[in-house]
Amino acid sequence: MGGSSKKAKRVARWPTIIALTILTLVLLVILGLGFAAPEIAEQYAKEAMVFEPTNLSIDSFTSSGVRARIEGDFRLDASKVHKKAVRDLGRAGTWIAREVESKSTEVEVFLPEYGDILLGSALVPPIVVNIRNGHTTHLDFITELAAGDLGGIRRVANDWLDGRLDQLRVRGNADVSIKSGIFGLGTKTLSDSIVFKANQIPVMPKYQIGHLGFSDAERDGKKGMAANVSLRLTNNYPVEFEIPRFHFDILVPGCMAKEAYLILGEAMTGGTQVKSKTDVDVAVSGFVRELPEALIAACPDTQTSPIDRLLGSYIEGKETLVYVRGSSNPASDTPAWITDFMKDVVVPVPFPGHEFKDLIRNFTLADVHFGLPNPFASPNSPESRPRLSAVVEALIGLPEEIKFPIDVARVRADSDVYYKKKKLGKLDLSEWQHANSTRTIIPNEDEEGLLVRSIVKNAPLNITDDDVFAEVIQALVFGGKPLVLTVKAKVDVETATVLGRFVVRSIPAQGKVFVKPISEGNATFSPKVGALEILETSKTALTIAAKVNVTNPTEYSATVPFIDINIFVNDTLLGHATARDVSIVPGPNHDLGVIAVWDPLGKSGKEGAYMGRELLSQYISGYNTTLTLRTHAQSIPSQPHLGAALSVFNVTIPTPKLTPPPNPNRPIQPDPPNEPSSSAPHFIDDAIFHLLTSTAVLTLLSPLPHTSLYITSVSAKASYNNTPVGSIEYDVPFKVPPGASDTPRLPVDWDLGSIGYDAVKKALGGKLKVEAEAKVGVRIGKWKEKVWFVGRGIGARVTI
Repeated sequence: MGGSSKKAKRVARWPTIIALTILTLVLLVILGLGFAAPEIAEQYAKEAMVFEPTNLSIDSFTSSGVRARIEGDFRLDASKVHKKAVRDLGRAGTWIAREVESKSTEVEVFLPEYGDILLGSALVPPIVVNIRNGHTTHLDFITELAAGDLGGIRRVANDWLDGRLDQLRVRGNADVSIKSGIFGLGTKTLSDSIVFKANQIPVMPKYQIGHLGFSDAERDGKKGMAANVSLRLTNNYPVEFEIPRFHFDILVPGCMAKEAYLILGEAMTGGTQVKSKTDVDVAVSGFVRELPEALIAACPDTQTSPIDRLLGSYIEGKETLVYVRGSSNPASDTPAWITDFMKDVVVPVPFPGHEFKDLIRNFTLADVHFGLPNPFASPNSPESRPRLSAVVEALIGLPEEIKFPIDVARVRADSDVYYKKKKLGKLDLSEWQHANSTRTIIPNEDEEGLLVRSIVKNAPLNITDDDVFAEVIQALVFGGKPLVLTVKAKVDVETATVLGRFVVRSIPAQGKVFVKPISEGNATFSPKVGALEILETSKTALTIAAKVNVTNPTEYSATVPFIDINIFVNDTLLGHATARDVSIVPGPNHDLGVIAVWDPLGKSGKEGAYMGRELLSQYISGYNTTLTLRTHAQSIPSQPHLGAALSVFNVTIPTPKLTPPPNPNRPIQPDPPNEPSSSAPHFIDDAIFHLLTSTAVLTLLSPLPHTSLYITSVSAKASYNNTPVGSIEYDVPFKVPPGASDTPRLPVDWDLGSIGYDAVKKALGGKLKVEAEAKVGVRIGKWKEKVWFVGRGIGARVTI
């Protein structure tokens, strides 16, 4: 309670500076003329006088000031006087005088610390007070208050607003004529000073914003934006008056601290009634005609403008300072002295921010296109990173304050991407992206929203955590269900409003992006290889060009400027494949160029040579085989970490089927269960047995459309129903051109007396199906290899 009482006293003093000065001067005259010791009289008056204002109201504004009504209780309290001698003498003198009356008096108030400028003057009517100790006189009088030096007063006001007013010394001068009873006490010129400390000087009243709304409007034939604000000001003062209409300029800081303020718009208040110690409701209407160029232009050496800083602070929920100044185009009923005073006084007005949480209600990406980095780009450049293209749609909840048409013309953002609360990287949307927007109703909410649609092309994705990226790829490829990415961004929006185009920067945005999996679990890429061409050979390696047909079962497309992938069988590295400038779209993709290097011995030594030989042997025999594809650190040269991160995932695919020309002489027959498929391109497709010469001619199918290969040796055994027919041993090399071709006559060593040989003789002039097992030496250019072959259902014709 004690603290509240002190505060109330401090608050009450400011409205009574003039009244207190007047009464002090009057009392000094009374006591000074009644005593022989003026010093004692002055000390008693200063220490004993108590004035408690009960009301200060402004009756009306005049051309030079105001007509004010002052009400309060006056008394002398001798107990407040410290020295006993002064206290006793004062009580005796005032008891004798009892009551005094002052005549009409003019009091002038000066500010000594500001060059003794005239603060104002007051014409005080006759006043009668009881000056005996403890007696209270209620005062109620009307005085004419006139403003003094307006330029000097503005200096005081600006110091107060800037927080530089540590104290305020007020000096009052007056010629006072006084009488007590029938005795005239004469006229005396007196001067006295009162010092108000910083904590006794009133502060800017607190206020709350009850309503804020913006809408498009037209004024004086010009379109602009209107703002309507309702304020409630806290009034702790015992004052009553009616505030006339005021016009203000709304100002914002420029680029430099000492630069002149920039005019944002104008504001107006209507007549407002202020009642004693009662909160005041004020309606303010504003109008912005257009945004000046200096307000929206970027400041020197920066990319932000004054309006950027203003809006940025507001949308981050921070308190924002705007400034008001008396308008040079005042209301017609505003007194001129008020206009002159206010036109150079700039008042800072704290404006509470509005933190835009959950502004983006929905965020989706469609028609997603992933692009791998340019392998020849400089490290850490945007071109060295994966790229993303998509149609982005964002549903933005509009704040209820916005009641005017708004369109989004362009957007850009600084976006962080997270997966399971772990940062994946940064999506670089620093380049402006064209956008369009439409007003809509947010589903399941009775609220207006803005649907913004933008096509993003080739936005770099900077991976900052390879482990998290590996998790994302694993979920996309093997998860079989959508994964959720979280995007946290600072978004710049170029808006088009009635005020023109300007950028709202750093809008906080957060949303979830649901990304469909690359594989649904049962989808395969089904590659088919054709148009093989041997580009280069060595003793251990083949460099092969091929055209690949593949069906992409996903909705995603991708552009691959360069990628190199290792080829494994059972974790043994056998070679690698390289693709350049390949574009993959959903559905069938034809004639994708790939270059592969087959080098099992060079990549994995003897183990690699063995695994490579086994793979080739099983493959040409028609067995189902698979290859495992895996990235490595140099898969994307400009992004070694990306390739390394992806290398933990294996993509296993069936070995692509080669499509050599079929042999029209042997239709495909179904195979027994668990046997190699005859639909596979068999290397030995047909045979002719010559009984008389004991030779055989084999029909071979070469998968190489542009390159001839050579058979350097053949060691084969034929059988019929698992019984021997004969064998071939031949080590004279012969050429196998592209497509179907016949071998030279190969010598056959018949297994005479066997059931198989009898079956061959019985088939003379006809044909039968035989099985074959062979070991074959093969050479392509400098490259040589020995493979085994198992054939089933080989159609063999038998002649003499």
